Amino acid sequence: MAKAATAPAGAFFANWRQNIIYIGFVVIFIVFALTLNDKGFLNPNNLLNIVRQTAMIAVMAVAMTFVLSAGEIDLSVGAVAGLTTVTVAMAIAIAGPVGGVLAGLATGLAVGMFNGWLTTRIGIPSFLTTLAMMGIAKGVAMWISDTAAVPILSPGYSWIFGGGSVGPIPVLMFWMAVIAGVGHVALRRSGFGRKVLATGGGEMAARYSGIDTRSIKFKVLVLSSCAAALAGMLYAGRLQSGRFQLGEGDELSVIAAAVLGGTSLFGGKGTVIGTIVGALMRRVEQATDDSGAAYAQFQRAALLEDEVRERTQDLGRAPDLLNDSNARLAEAMREA
Repeated sequence: MAKAATAPAGAFFANWRQNIIYIGFVVIFIVFALTLNDKGFLNPNNLLNIVRQTAMIAVMAVAMTFVLSAGEIDLSVGAVAGLTTVTVAMAIAIAGPVGGVLAGLATGLAVGMFNGWLTTRIGIPSFLTTLAMMGIAKGVAMWISDTAAVPILSPGYSWIFGGGSVGPIPVLMFWMAVIAGVGHVALRRSGFGRKVLATGGGEMAARYSGIDTRSIKFKVLVLSSCAAALAGMLYAGRLQSGRFQLGEGDELSVIAAAVLGGTSLFGGKGTVIGTIVGALMRRVEQATDDSGAAYAQFQRAALLEDEVRERTQDLGRAPDLLNDSNARLAEAMREA
């Protein structure tokens, strides 16, 4: 019985190279827990806030795992998320929450189909296709919103898509868990997932084995844009507004989370659970960086306050200095 109980643990550490992301996450978490315990790192509110800030990146990273596993890449996810926040907010103002959700899904579907069509039918590499789409999506979002924030005045939408909580658990955590579970099953337990990995592992061999590799790549790019649209809907719900700046730069965090979690940039290998852990690890690291940056800002503010106080005191002495100067000038004129 003892040998049977220790067998899984032994297998886990025997394949430590494959499980390095999980070991690293535990080590980093313990280090931060010990060094930042007095600053409230282990406070439940802080941990739940880390989950809230990770959710949108994790949702996009799950879909990015499929894209990278198929040997492609999507650089437009951040801009698509920002565009979706604007289209959702504008649609809610006209047609209500249901119209907003449909508009958000339509945005992701349209962008994904366009990216997939250019990549698989025209033959433009996905790097160039999605890089161009990143600029187009941001430009369209700025144009239709006139670079202004579009408020969302629907409490129901905001509660479901990011702003609500079930007890102490934020709704964003449920979204992240559901997307991660569905993505894991789809990649590891479904025929579609096996075809994705086969396409990325060797496109020519996959084609000879009867897999429509162009269709697989088209589908993963559509999936990525739809996941970005969902992340944009969550951004909009949490912040109760649509802004073209939301999601800006997220593509780098999304790709980093997937690669850090064990997904290969060259295709043929991917793990959704590792991607989620990678997203959490990056958020924990950024949280500590944000704390250091906030402390530095506090120091600069304190120095600025001291400088303002000194100059204010100098200004307070200005009348005395002026009177003294006038007295000296009058004395010099009398002597002259």
